Amino acid sequence: MLTQEHLDKVAAFHGHICPGMLIGFKAVEGAIAQLGLSDEALPAVDEEIVAVVENDACGVDAVQVLLGCTYGKSNLIARIRGKMAFSFFSRDTGKSVRLVLKPECGEGLTRDEYTEYLFTHPYEELFDVKEPFYELPEPARLFASQPCAKCGEKTAEFGLRVQNGQLVCRDCYDAYQREGF
Repeated sequence: MLTQEHLDKVAAFHGHICPGMLIGFKAVEGAIAQLGLSDEALPAVDEEIVAVVENDACGVDAVQVLLGCTYGKSNLIARIRGKMAFSFFSRDTGKSVRLVLKPECGEGLTRDEYTEYLFTHPYEELFDVKEPFYELPEPARLFASQPCAKCGEKTAEFGLRVQNGQLVCRDCYDAYQREGF
């Protein structure tokens, strides 16, 4: 169960308490319950927990702080769809859950009332609990890097494009395309 100490930790990282941050906080509460995670196993040390977030809003900070999902470890995946939806996967148990903020959540409430509402209600009342409609993302892969033939910056192979028989980074490729060549 998440405590005031957990909330304080997220607020310190995020900078303040707001409805968006609390939505992520409650999504994490749901992930812990639905995946059967224990406080001792959090935050994730490696990629044992994977989060797929469908927004780039305040709530993602709670996912990072409390579950240890980060872009750097490749266990925080942004699938930006503009939805307050969070999917969580446990590589250890194979369990998964998708939490989607209920459409009516917060209707008619002021910002302060909504903040209080989010804080005082359990995740089951805030989210529709579903199965993710996509598979567990693959573990992080390492890619070889090569210098871009145009700018010389080292680029992971997946980010290179062939242009006039040379490997160029996407920025140089896009610039070339914009110039109408």
